[in-house]
Amino acid sequence: MPRFALIATALLGLPCSATGLETAPMPALADLHLTPAPRSAAETARIDAVLAPPSQFDTPHRFEALPGGAATVPHTDGETAFSRPSANIAHEDRMTFHLGDAMFAKLWVSSPSSTLASDGLGPLFNARSCQRCHVNDGRGHAPDGPEDAATSMLLRLSIPASPSPLPHAIPGFHATLPDPSYGGQLQDLGTAGQPGEYRLEVTYTEHNVTLPDGEIVELRRPSYALADLRYGSLHPEAMVSPRVAPQMIGLGLLEAIPAADILAGADPEDADGDGISGRPNIVWSSEFDQPMLGRFGLKAGMPTLREQVADAFSGDIGLSSPLRPAAWGDCTEAQTACRTAPHGDQDIRGFEVAEDALELVVFYSRNLGVPARPHAGDAQVLRGKAVFHEIGCASCHRPSFVTHRLPNQPEQSFQLIWPYTDLLLHDMGPGLADNRPEARATGREWRTPPLWGIGLTQQVSGHTQFLHDGRARSLLEAILWHGGEAQAARDAAASLPTEDRHALIAFLESL
Repeated sequence: MPRFALIATALLGLPCSATGLETAPMPALADLHLTPAPRSAAETARIDAVLAPPSQFDTPHRFEALPGGAATVPHTDGETAFSRPSANIAHEDRMTFHLGDAMFAKLWVSSPSSTLASDGLGPLFNARSCQRCHVNDGRGHAPDGPEDAATSMLLRLSIPASPSPLPHAIPGFHATLPDPSYGGQLQDLGTAGQPGEYRLEVTYTEHNVTLPDGEIVELRRPSYALADLRYGSLHPEAMVSPRVAPQMIGLGLLEAIPAADILAGADPEDADGDGISGRPNIVWSSEFDQPMLGRFGLKAGMPTLREQVADAFSGDIGLSSPLRPAAWGDCTEAQTACRTAPHGDQDIRGFEVAEDALELVVFYSRNLGVPARPHAGDAQVLRGKAVFHEIGCASCHRPSFVTHRLPNQPEQSFQLIWPYTDLLLHDMGPGLADNRPEARATGREWRTPPLWGIGLTQQVSGHTQFLHDGRARSLLEAILWHGGEAQAARDAAASLPTEDRHALIAFLESL
């Protein structure tokens, strides 16, 4: 059955059959959400040769200008550069993508409502649609002054747990629970009669860094105040982590990278002595009821796109789905009025986001294409690429992978991709620490963020704010905030001759 036949009525709130997923038992950390074809020894050797580090920088790698492989979309000007479907998507599946786009942009309303396909918002929420956080499918930003809403920024929340709430032990897992009064994240908005939980206030302390050539770079350190807490005090051990919404491109390709290839890059004990000790985050999958490799989220706290989407519907918009069935979203037992408020889990849908609607948004998220790199062969860009490798940036921002062969996902199947991430956790030092663990990630660790598309941030999102909390206002500021495992690379970047530093930034802006 064509994909659009499964979900064509989802926007109208009418029932239609669900697709289901393969859930047969498989080894821990396997790619449970995929059905990959095995690689032969000859194919593995060929892939290893293609992915070998560059030995010359006079010309781009073959196909480097197509960071998403055959799924790469043409480079265009304008704010919609991140909003186009994979270039290799089948014609009959474009309807599915566009329906998913409509679900992504859909504005939800509170219950009860005459628009049964769109009710169920909240009762507490951060935004009324996915698109409100991921504007133009791009990167969010921190509030810019008291008049700027925190729509594309939220605060994660947790407290230490003992014993672990997990049914099985995961070595190195930091057990946490939601805050008993406020849940797993803070929602600043609420439906009628349900006051939002708080108001976010962000202030900055600025300090200057003087580079060897005399250039002065002003860095700003954020400080967060939780004003107007409306449901009592936070738990005394509450840990808070600010997060801006990440860009959406290439997520399906990241999901299609073999888990074994990601794990092969891990070096938790720094056995090679290079100062880089990437670690995989191992998380509990509620979908598959077992540990899996985390890939998504700023600390790699989610194993699959389906779980990531369902979690966002629940926490950000307050919508139930088959994976997150609570009709009240992130409301806690202490928030009784919120838990007993009207909701949209009624009549024909069963959930506020039914199975077919959930799959629509997953398909859309999986197939947002990565734009091509028209300037990959420019002389300054190639020099910046050489500098990127010479000073050690590629140790964490791994340039390329080859995805699984996926008969059921041709758009992501067997593609040479250039995301510039190893999808592993790295200690980034005290300067960037949020001091909040997540699964196996410590309070100083973050997943290496993909760099593809980073040079289009201004074009798509209208700003140049980077890092997990948007504190960096330029790529150079972002580099200068690196510490921990990245300290040596940061110091090398800061000490570069002016021409090489400009070339490094030109390379990053070309991605």
